[in-house]
Amino acid sequence: MPGAGYGVSMKRQRILVTGASSGLGEEMARRFAAMGRDLALCARRLDNLETLAADLKKSHPNIKVAVRALDVTDHDAVVRVFGELRDELGGLDRVIVNAGLGKGAKIGTGRADANLATARTNFVGALSQCEAALETFRGQNAGHLVLVSSISADRGLTGPKAAYSASKAAVSSLGESLSTELAKTDISVTTLLPGYIATDMSSKAGDSASMTATLKEGVDAMVDAIEKESTRVALPGLKWQAVDAAMRFLPNALTARMA
Repeated sequence: MPGAGYGVSMKRQRILVTGASSGLGEEMARRFAAMGRDLALCARRLDNLETLAADLKKSHPNIKVAVRALDVTDHDAVVRVFGELRDELGGLDRVIVNAGLGKGAKIGTGRADANLATARTNFVGALSQCEAALETFRGQNAGHLVLVSSISADRGLTGPKAAYSASKAAVSSLGESLSTELAKTDISVTTLLPGYIATDMSSKAGDSASMTATLKEGVDAMVDAIEKESTRVALPGLKWQAVDAAMRFLPNALTARMA
């Protein structure tokens, strides 16, 4: 929970979302816009961001929306873009580290490029974003950092998902470290572990249709957890909380079929 000086009852008005050009990031941007929040949106695909920004400002004319192209694997660019967006909005109250990649191949099969790209984007990129966000939050002694991990972080997965699950385990570990470090400050940290949610990335990964939540269900749960500033949440719903507990605490022999 955040410190006493900046409780969860206070609205986080200026929100930066990375990976906002599609999927979970785009849908979170739409939800926060509908709540009247000002948005700073980043992604590699600037044209998609500009289209989204125009749509959001048309639907919600009283909010501010700033956009920038950003490759989160370029640390200098992350620092520069976060600073530009902070200045354009007049500050940042919340940063959602959402940009991610789901490429992957069995390790040792000649597709190191896909696995390394996933590792660089999902973890090294997340670390760069945390560095830039927390530099701002430490300077103003307040803020909310949100890391979008995955239920895949709970247990090392096999085959083409090995690098992905490892990268998300690193994100979860980083979130845990920062939550502990900042627990007595007015900077709060939330780590989200989504299960299967219907996005382009999920469909390409071949996730189980019977276990996949709709985009609305998934983002409803994510936004609810973010607004509550929960520390760590597997979602959406009790089903994924149960999977989270099983993957973390049951023996490998019982959970291998879940991978």
